[in-house]
Amino acid sequence: MINHELIHTLHQLSRRLTNKLNEALKPTGLYGSQWAVIFVLKNKGSLTQKELSEYLAVEAPPMTRTIQRMVKQGYVKQIPGQDKREKRVELTDEAHAKYPEWEKIVIELNKSLLPKSHKEELYQLQKSWLEQLY
Repeated sequence: MINHELIHTLHQLSRRLTNKLNEALKPTGLYGSQWAVIFVLKNKGSLTQKELSEYLAVEAPPMTRTIQRMVKQGYVKQIPGQDKREKRVELTDEAHAKYPEWEKIVIELNKSLLPKSHKEELYQLQKSWLEQLY
């Protein structure tokens, strides 16, 4: 029963963290799902939509909607890939310019949520769990 409760608690924690992130980013017009895409593209560079979906563990339809919204906002652009069906997604100059502002909001939120004394332990535990899931 402890395993079931632990996993349930983790799901609840994930939902609440997502809500907190959405609240913090609201003044910028971004949602947490968009921040995730921006963060990945900033750190990994241009990716295909499929690579983004796989990395973020998001199904194709919601990823398509997120990317379309971000294109309209001027934060990402889609460029043709090697295959005609493939499109690569990359950040626009506008997104690069706004990234420090967005990152500051996320860093401040993270600081307020993570207990200083357990950061390294939590990071190692989370890393271990993610490795098991892949």
